[in-house]
Amino acid sequence: MKLLLLLVAVAAIANGQFDPQQWNNRNTIVHLFEWKWDDIANECENFLAPKGFAGVQVSPVNENVIVYDRPWWERYQPLSYKLVTRSGNEKQFADMVRRCNNVGVRIYVDVIFNHMAADNSHAVGTAGSRAVPETKDFPAVPFSSWDFHPSCDIYNYNDPNQVRNCELVGLKDLDQGKEYVREKIVEFLDHLVELGVAGFRVDAAKHMWPADLDVIYKRIKNLNTQHGFAPNSRPFIVQEVIDLGGEGISKYEYSDLGAITEFRFSAEIGKAFRGNNDLKYLRNWGEEWGFLESHKALVFVDNHDNQRSHGGGGNDILTYKQDKNYKMATAFTLAHPFSITRIMSSFAFEHSDQGPPQDSQGNLLSPVIYSDNSCGGGWVCEHRWRQIYNMVGFKNQVRGTGVNDWWDNGKNQIAFCRGGEGFIAFNLENYDLNKEFQTCLPAGTYCDVISGDKNGSNCSGKTVVVGNGGKANIYIGAKEYDGVLAIHKGSRL
Repeated sequence: MKLLLLLVAVAAIANGQFDPQQWNNRNTIVHLFEWKWDDIANECENFLAPKGFAGVQVSPVNENVIVYDRPWWERYQPLSYKLVTRSGNEKQFADMVRRCNNVGVRIYVDVIFNHMAADNSHAVGTAGSRAVPETKDFPAVPFSSWDFHPSCDIYNYNDPNQVRNCELVGLKDLDQGKEYVREKIVEFLDHLVELGVAGFRVDAAKHMWPADLDVIYKRIKNLNTQHGFAPNSRPFIVQEVIDLGGEGISKYEYSDLGAITEFRFSAEIGKAFRGNNDLKYLRNWGEEWGFLESHKALVFVDNHDNQRSHGGGGNDILTYKQDKNYKMATAFTLAHPFSITRIMSSFAFEHSDQGPPQDSQGNLLSPVIYSDNSCGGGWVCEHRWRQIYNMVGFKNQVRGTGVNDWWDNGKNQIAFCRGGEGFIAFNLENYDLNKEFQTCLPAGTYCDVISGDKNGSNCSGKTVVVGNGGKANIYIGAKEYDGVLAIHKGSRL
């Protein structure tokens, strides 16, 4: 009996790392990239929870280097594990986590423990800021030179030893094989768990040995029941492993440890909705495309790296700058049952190093929220675009169903049902889509959640009349603002 209980406990630890620990009626994460903690708390209460979002990925929470001109990547050069950044201090972070959990929005922290800050040849402190260490001494942790791998550069990404033991862009490479280093990392992660986070995005996971990560993950505490997590719940783990095929390090080396950021998804969805690969081929979307199993793949149309041409995918990656195609790709991502989904919420940028909106002292500025739900002040807020937040609601409505009644025109017009809960159609052709479809929905009038919002018995956008037997005429003009139409049971007027 004891052996059986032990085996069950071990299985729970292993499987728990794939569970995002979300409320049952929600299933989409948004990355509020570089937002302040107070602003995230307000967003959880005022927008994310009412719109059905399941969680927020937040930017790194711990003390980092201050770099001249304050680029976004300074947050990825840690100085210590103290919870103080431009986003706020530990008290503000803890308050944000509590407030978001209270309304059912989970918090996932982007954590960095592959490395510590670079030396002065890689980052320049602003006047009056803390200088970047020239040695491998980080007294606030503390780490000393004994805790790092010997200095070496990564020249060959097909050499796993070099990738995992040498310095990523000159950043000081921690040796996670050392017991003391593991203890300090687990201490950092445990503290975040105590504050109520639901899990972690592990930055640069492919630059660390899988066996070392396995030890670290298993030592992390169970989630804090005072924040609404069930007893013995394990932190959700998603690992940044960039594997577009033909890499020296494979995502499959990490896929038994936790979920993986599926970068191939991003490249392929961009290729399709840019018109470089016919939409008809999305019929077998999922594992047959070489993606990981659905419960192990965290997917996105773009992320903070590849929208800046880092991390692979090149010109195939869609971003907010190609807004119509981007909305279509995001709608497909949220309409399809494959994977754990994450939405990007950006700030506007003109060059790849550009940091978030800030004042003359380098303090982060809050997004300006407008009455139509959009935002400004240098922030893009894709998650506040109607075509995206209403598809989060669509995904919640159709949860538990598969794809059925697929149709395509042999090229770039497609449509399908999700069980008897929802219907969606896409037109990426240069001519109109005008056809009768089986929507799989009960007879009635429905609000198209792409072109408008449902408000009681009214719709601010297009409406679709579904007749007996589920049939409806669907029209999407080639020159319409949106190339997609979506209806579901919850949008019935």
